[in-house]
Amino acid sequence: MTALDLTFLLALEHRGWDSLCRSEGGTFYGDLMTPDGVMVLVNGMVLGRDEVAGSLNHAPPWASYTLSGARVVPVGGDAAALVYRAAATRKGQSEPFTALMSSVYSLAGGQVRLALYQQTTITH
Repeated sequence: MTALDLTFLLALEHRGWDSLCRSEGGTFYGDLMTPDGVMVLVNGMVLGRDEVAGSLNHAPPWASYTLSGARVVPVGGDAAALVYRAAATRKGQSEPFTALMSSVYSLAGGQVRLALYQQTTITH
């Protein structure tokens, strides 16, 4: 088993979502992301690691979430993408936020790091 397998990466992704439910996402992702890592959000924002670390602890927390259809796409010897569907709700929100997510992880200095995270809106 490698650190870039489905079991490990999906567990890591759950830890990230759990941190967002506790309003601790800035701390979690600030530690997890590569120095030049970015998050590309459905609203068109592109946030670097420092912006993520400085803002996600202040974002409204998610009340619940589900992740489904996860799969790993190898990107190279030391990198892999985790692709999945997420549905999440915030308190008082009637419709869940639903999107496809991809998280590209790499091994750096023996540690798994998030290099790129992207959300894609699901249109019907």
